[in-house]
Amino acid sequence: MEFFQRIAENRILEAIENGLFDNLRGKGKPLKLEDESHIPPELRMAYKILKNADCLPPELELRKEIVRLQDLVADLPDEAEKLAQMRRLNFLMMKLGMTRPVSAQLLEHDLYTPKILERLESRRS
Repeated sequence: MEFFQRIAENRILEAIENGLFDNLRGKGKPLKLEDESHIPPELRMAYKILKNADCLPPELELRKEIVRLQDLVADLPDEAEKLAQMRRLNFLMMKLGMTRPVSAQLLEHDLYTPKILERLESRRS
């Protein structure tokens, strides 16, 4: 393994000397690293390939639909239509919840984290 590291290091040094890294896009700017901790390690590469191909995994498509429906329900003036869309939203939330070992609402935007922490703090006092 050390042999390949030396070869890679030598090629990188040659490229630097030849100026191949001088005009790279984003030079001098911080890297945009994505948090992939919520994706199981064995799925990260597949998800990255799907993302680069502008394809979303089914779970993310479902989350996208849920967010779209939440916005729609918030803006609906008709109560009957709002109720119908809320039923659909509840169904999609249940479907999403079945794909995860933990409730989707616990993971979604840290919705309950402040409430849980507040409750834990009040019990300590």
